[in-house]
Amino acid sequence: MHYSYRPRGVCSQKFDFELEDGKIVSLAVTGGCDGNLKGISKLLVGMEIDEAVRRMEGIECGFKKTSCPDQIAKALKAFRAEHA
Repeated sequence: MHYSYRPRGVCSQKFDFELEDGKIVSLAVTGGCDGNLKGISKLLVGMEIDEAVRRMEGIECGFKKTSCPDQIAKALKAFRAEHA
């Protein structure tokens, strides 16, 4: 299932997920730190949604209270809430 999310408070502008059977099939990120986010996206492929949230939730970026990984966790939690 395709799911798009607009993150807040970070450089990234959009996350496009493919999610299936509680797992992340793919993640494409628009904007942000290209190399880092491509790496994170590849690491997440095949991971259970709940595990990804557990690992990334609460990560901060410098002085910001959020980060792209934290926003990915928020996106996955929003997906869960919408599709519960």
